[in-house]
Amino acid sequence: MLIGFALALAITYAVFFTNWFKPGTIKIYHVTRPTSFAMQTRRGGPAPPLTFGLESDYKLTEIKAVLLAEWQTNHDVLPVWHLVSDSDPEPVKFFVYGQPIRGMKSAVSGTQPQPLQPNVAYRLFVTAGKARGWHDFKIGGSPSETR
Repeated sequence: MLIGFALALAITYAVFFTNWFKPGTIKIYHVTRPTSFAMQTRRGGPAPPLTFGLESDYKLTEIKAVLLAEWQTNHDVLPVWHLVSDSDPEPVKFFVYGQPIRGMKSAVSGTQPQPLQPNVAYRLFVTAGKARGWHDFKIGGSPSETR
């Protein structure tokens, strides 16, 4: 009986006080780097490339970007960019918004990523197996406006 009690305590400890049974959390950040001075000064021009970075290499199974305001009222909002794994994805640590990633394809065949609007908040969701993460971001006209 004492062995059973010790085993129950060990299982309880493992489930409630360790991360062994919890899905991992992916930490995400973003960087905006204009490609030219002309792009910085043009009003209404295309948004500068937006690069997302992950804390380590992940075999991503899904990437989805949505408008944050719409997602807060409706979790089934249509994404502005949505990729899913079509085979065994390659591990990635960085990716650029709207660019193809090896081993991933558009969730809806034939769709293209929508251009990002300045000073509009978005949320990026990333999934790699059981590990998940999300990151809020917006792009602006200057680095001080970028969040």
